[in-house]
Parts: sequence; structure tokens; C-alpha cells
Amino acid sequence: MVDPVTVEVIRNSSIYIAEEMGIILRNAAYSPNIRDRMDHSCAILLRSGEVIAQAEHIPVHLGSMAVGVKNTISYLKQIPIDLEEGDVIVLNDPYIAGTHLNDITVVKPLFYKGDIYGYVANKAHHVDVGGMVPGSISGNARELVQEGVVIPPMKLVRRGELDVSVLNMILSNVRVPRYTRGDLKAQIAALNVGEKRLKELIEKYGVETVLEAWDRAIDYTASYLRTKIEEIPSGSYKAEDYMEMDDKLIAIRTSIVVRSGSMIVDFTGTDKQVDMPINAVYGVTVAATSYAIKAALDPDLPMNYGFFKVVRIEAQEGTLVYPKKPAPVAAGNVETSQRIAETVLKALSIPLRGRIPAASHGSMNNIMVGGIHEGRSWAFYETIGGGMGGRPGKDGADGVHTHMTNTMNTPIEVIESVPFSSLSMA
Repeated sequence: MVDPVTVEVIRNSSIYIAEEMGIILRNAAYSPNIRDRMDHSCAILLRSGEVIAQAEHIPVHLGSMAVGVKNTISYLKQIPIDLEEGDVIVLNDPYIAGTHLNDITVVKPLFYKGDIYGYVANKAHHVDVGGMVPGSISGNARELVQEGVVIPPMKLVRRGELDVSVLNMILSNVRVPRYTRGDLKAQIAALNVGEKRLKELIEKYGVETVLEAWDRAIDYTASYLRTKIEEIPSGSYKAEDYMEMDDKLIAIRTSIVVRSGSMIVDFTGTDKQVDMPINAVYGVTVAATSYAIKAALDPDLPMNYGFFKVVRIEAQEGTLVYPKKPAPVAAGNVETSQRIAETVLKALSIPLRGRIPAASHGSMNNIMVGGIHEGRSWAFYETIGGGMGGRPGKDGADGVHTHMTNTMNTPIEVIESVPFSSLSMA
């Protein structure tokens, strides 16, 4: 059995590897969206697709990462597509990857002596992936294909060699190919660094020791979370909130059942999916729910698969929080996710009186601009912090990102220094 000190060393080493992946991705990226706003997330996952370590990046990315990777593994087996050492899978289909089309996900299998022992993965919000409008988030979209190019899981890198035909297929469907090309290569570079560091970790401790330490870290998170849940009186706690459409309100309803150190979050009763892009795919619902629970119970809780051994998240397919394809979903990632988190926090405010803040501004405040300049398309994307609700005993913070977003703002100097012509340079 691995001693507790070694478990902690390996656990924290894995977390830092995910952090280093994020640094590489940020530094190598071309677009202000990733380089300056840092709208990206990195994680390490088990061979089953469950998260073992993640960086402190974007909640909506991280909470959906395991959903996306597990779906990808399943998809590849069904096709089938065999994974080889050096391969990198790319995808953005929200009904597989778990967020929206702008979030392009790349996944790399980790091999040791011919067997896969885990994966490294990252998501990055690309400034544009085609579709009806620059920035690819249109309030008028009525089906997924109107929101941009849909990429099912496919090999972007084969045995270490970039597949130029796949890359060109993606670049031919976006408005700013220079950024897309550079950002995708930065994502691949981040995976390569993560793979290298994990190999070094295994060479130092041995693969059996690393895998056992990961299992112990998962057990610790599960055990620790149970103690936190046991502090909540057993019972069922309900809440509802709404998304606004032009002519009606769309209800999000949740029931949180706490019993014997476990928690079930059930969204039964939520309204049906709509023909507007405010539907939130299941991965987004998982991300918003897990974020809210972690924030309410213990922000310092180590986050890995152990969380989901204690908390179960249920939703009915065909609803706003678990739509069926081809419903549009772009704004579900950036707007509905916020409202899901608020609904869960509202339910938790019943047993955790005095610990939950008031509702935030409830949006990621997305601004997208673009057009054609000197015969070339350009696009720019930004999020503006709105502010959080009042906290127990003090006011809320103004002008900050809250809940499901965790990005920076693009510095005005960066915006002013990039001429339109270079934005769209192929």
C-alpha cells in the first residue's frame, strides 16, 4: 500500500501538471480569447474517462470534462476508431463534448507499455467556429448546425503527425483561421507537455504506485465530501428559477435529496427544451451543479471523480437542462449554466441558511463583434464581469465574473493593438 505522504505528493504533482498544461496553452495561443482572457481548461483523467486532477480554470469546462471524455471514449469504440500512441482526438459536438461548439476539446491517450492508463485533455473557447454570426453564438439559431461547424471525435494527430486534411477542414469553416490554427496547435502542445510530465512521474514512482495513489485520492475526496454532506440535515430541498423568452418563462426546477452522507440532485419538472439556443446540454448541467455544491460546502474540496461517487445528478432527456440533438445550445453554456448554478444554490440556502450569497447578475455578458474588412472576415469575443449578489454580512463584489465563468477581460491595449487585417490573416 502506498504511504499517505507519497499519495499526497503524487496527487499534488498531478494537479500541478494540469496547471502547467494551462500555462503552456495560454503562452502558445494566438487569440486574445485564450492568450489574454484565458478561456481554457486542462485536466488529467483516468482510463475510464473520470477526472483525477484539474487546474483552477473555467468551471463550466472542468465540470463537463469527464462527461465529454467518457462520451468520446464510447464514441470511438462504437465507430470503431482505435487509439495509438501519439494520437490526439479533436471534437466540439456539444452532445458529446458537453458544452458548446466554441469549446473545442482535444484529448490524448496516455500509454505505458502498450496500454492506456489515462488521458490528458483540454478545452479552449475559440473566438469563432462559423455559423450565422461572428463569434458563433446567435440568438436566432434554431438548430445546432446554425451555430457553427460540428466536429465529431476524429484524429487531429495520428501517431505524432498532424493530419493536415482534418485541420484544413476545420479552418475552412471559421472566420479567423489564423487564430484557430494557432490555438489548436497550442492545445496540442499543452497535451504533449502533460504527457511528458506524467511519464516523468511514472518513471519516478512506477505506474502501479501512481494509479494506486490516484485511487486513494479519489477515496479521500469521496470520504471528505461525505463528512461535509453529513453536516446538512437529511431531507429534500427544492427550488426553481427561470430563463426568459420573448413570450414566456422557462422553468428550471431542482430537488436536492440529502441522506446518509450522499446527495441526489434531480431536475425532474424542468420545462421541455426550446427552439432557441438557451438549452444546456447535460455536461453543462453537471458542471453547474457540481460547481454550486462545491462552492457551498467547501471551496477547498479536492475535485476529482470522488465527488461523483457521493453526488448523483439526474435530469430528463428532452428538457432545457438535457436537450436532444439537434437543439441549439450555444447560450445554454453561457447563460443557462449560470441560472442552473443559482437554482442549486437557492435550494441549498434552505439547509445552509446564512452561508449562501444572493443571486448574481446571472450572465456571462458575452459581447461578439465581427464582419468583413478589406475582403476578409474578422471576429472578436469578450466577456464582461457583472457582479455577485450580497454575501452574508457584506455586500457583493462589483464588476467581477461569477459562477460558471472564470475568465479575465481582454486588456484595452490588446484590442487597440490588433488591426482588423491581422485578425483574419490565414
